[in-house]
Amino acid sequence: MKTEILYGIHPVIEALKAKRRTFVSIYLSQRKPSKWLDTLLELADSLKLPVLQSSSTQLRSMTHTDSHQGVAARVSPYPWVNFSDILGMNRSNPDTGALQRFFLLLDHVVDPHNLGALVRTAHCVGVDGILLPKDRSAPPTAVVSKVSAGALEHVRMAHITNMVSTIKILKQQGLWIIGLDRGDGESIFAFEFPSAVAILIGGEHKGIRTLVKKHCDGLCSIPQTGNIDSLNASVAGAIAMYEVFRQHRAPT
Repeated sequence: MKTEILYGIHPVIEALKAKRRTFVSIYLSQRKPSKWLDTLLELADSLKLPVLQSSSTQLRSMTHTDSHQGVAARVSPYPWVNFSDILGMNRSNPDTGALQRFFLLLDHVVDPHNLGALVRTAHCVGVDGILLPKDRSAPPTAVVSKVSAGALEHVRMAHITNMVSTIKILKQQGLWIIGLDRGDGESIFAFEFPSAVAILIGGEHKGIRTLVKKHCDGLCSIPQTGNIDSLNASVAGAIAMYEVFRQHRAPT
């Protein structure tokens, strides 16, 4: 079995909770009493997983970072979900005004820190699935899991081959594709988001590609002042996702 190393308190604990990866072993560099350590040890014990003592130096060598927080785990790779399986998810009672389906499309987001931040927000607002191209996209590495505070372990993420083809399929399923574009479109705070929607976020340097943009049902922009050209992709994406959440899911 191919394995990789997860590191950090939250990624390891959330991976244990999610039960979507196969664990080989867990490594700790210290066992000082703490709430998170108790949680981790209880979860490991319930799954009958070995917890091995390791030095901080050994963990640094294993994880290639000083940000391991004294914990690491050897696990199976991130469990990708098939696009067809994500597409099959449906929400009942469409007359309530609540979101029926909510997807996040990432058009060549290559920075793992941006991906991690987007994943964390997507999990918080209840996104049903994250879709990203196989090529020129940041993979769901241990860095992404760490930046997402372990949210990566719970989200459903699928590789797609072609963004335009994917958009066409989503439209056939009744979803509206709304692109986030800094130069075009209505203010995101004036836009009425439909109850079946996919938010499209472009890459860090060029935004949404021209051909992909042409297939969007609508474009939104985030108002801003100051001299900075645009918001960071993960910040812009968070604003967009939370505006959808505010309109359809936020408690009154």
